[in-house]
Amino acid sequence: MMSDKDLEEYHNIGKAIKKSEKYNYISGKQITDHETGKRVYEVNNYRLPSVTTILGATKNQEFLKEWKAKVGEVEADRIKNVSSARGTSMHKFLESYVTGVGYDDLTELGRQAKPMAEKVIEIGLAPVEEYYGSEVTLHYPGLYAGQTDLVCLHNDLETIVDFKQANRPKKKEWIEDYYLQIAAYAMAHDYVYQSEIRQGVIMVCTPDLYYQEFRITDHELRTWKHKFLKRLDMYYELVHDEKERTTPMKAEDFNER
Repeated sequence: MMSDKDLEEYHNIGKAIKKSEKYNYISGKQITDHETGKRVYEVNNYRLPSVTTILGATKNQEFLKEWKAKVGEVEADRIKNVSSARGTSMHKFLESYVTGVGYDDLTELGRQAKPMAEKVIEIGLAPVEEYYGSEVTLHYPGLYAGQTDLVCLHNDLETIVDFKQANRPKKKEWIEDYYLQIAAYAMAHDYVYQSEIRQGVIMVCTPDLYYQEFRITDHELRTWKHKFLKRLDMYYELVHDEKERTTPMKAEDFNER
């Protein structure tokens, strides 16, 4: 027999989530830096590297290289582009559900993405009691910025939620960067808004509607924060080295030699 809480969650399926005004979020703008070609966020007139840029620059690329060599560059790009477009559509369906704004996508990819979003709503968002922000720009002053899909109260815990589409089911060891993203956003939220984000939830759905959920709380979340900080240090070391290599030599430097 379903508990009272289960019954409440069941009857809430398909209903818009209550909005809380607990946090007054700072807006930011995602742009491409003309000098570096990298994605950055402009927040409070400062340009900060995105979390995905930081992780992309510091990750081991061997697996990706092997996969591209196996399927070929053309097929790899096709898979990447289809996945990206389907994921974007799924995110728009989910954002429209959370905020209560109507949205539809009648393209072929949209028809695939809609039931994926509905599966996430049915299972993943059922424990969400209220939300604080959807598609929220978060930043850690002077260090990094990014956009998280949802900040909410999930099973009585303030939570960062990330929605992901996947071509096939994931294993925990394959999605390290997802955990690092969550950790980065949680740190930024806590620092700027004096919050206490205690949980991160990654909600994944495949085109055949296989739903997975990966959750980290408290101690495990702190562990991933430390891991992200190591990647952040690595990124800024790379940036520093790159600037040193590309900085033109000054006349006085030349004369000293």
